[in-house]
Amino acid sequence: QLRVVESGGGLVQTGGSLRLSCAASGFSLDYYEIAWFRQAPGKEREGLACLGAGTGSPQYADSVNGRFTIWKDNAINSVNLQIHRVELNDTGIYYCAAEHSWNSWDPCSLRGDSEKAAWGQGTRVTVSS
Repeated sequence: QLRVVESGGGLVQTGGSLRLSCAASGFSLDYYEIAWFRQAPGKEREGLACLGAGTGSPQYADSVNGRFTIWKDNAINSVNLQIHRVELNDTGIYYCAAEHSWNSWDPCSLRGDSEKAAWGQGTRVTVSS
């Protein structure tokens, strides 16, 4: 079965950094794009960043304001999300999701309502002031 598992969440102070990982199993990242989402308290889930299938390019939501970096770790079939200069409103549960992609040049999707093959359980990030 296709699975993604998030890890790396925890407590971090504002201004710090945090690296989250999305480990994929049951499928190849050559054919699936990976997207990161966040659900903050009292808010709807929002797309943050995604990485296209294979050699596909990353995309970022405007809301991350240049503070996020997404990349693959092919050695362990995972996709990482680095949060730089953490802000208080980065608090929330972070999810990753996999979506099948026909071509590596197709842009990945930051839409949570697009067809997803798998969602992770989420990893919680708590930012302290």
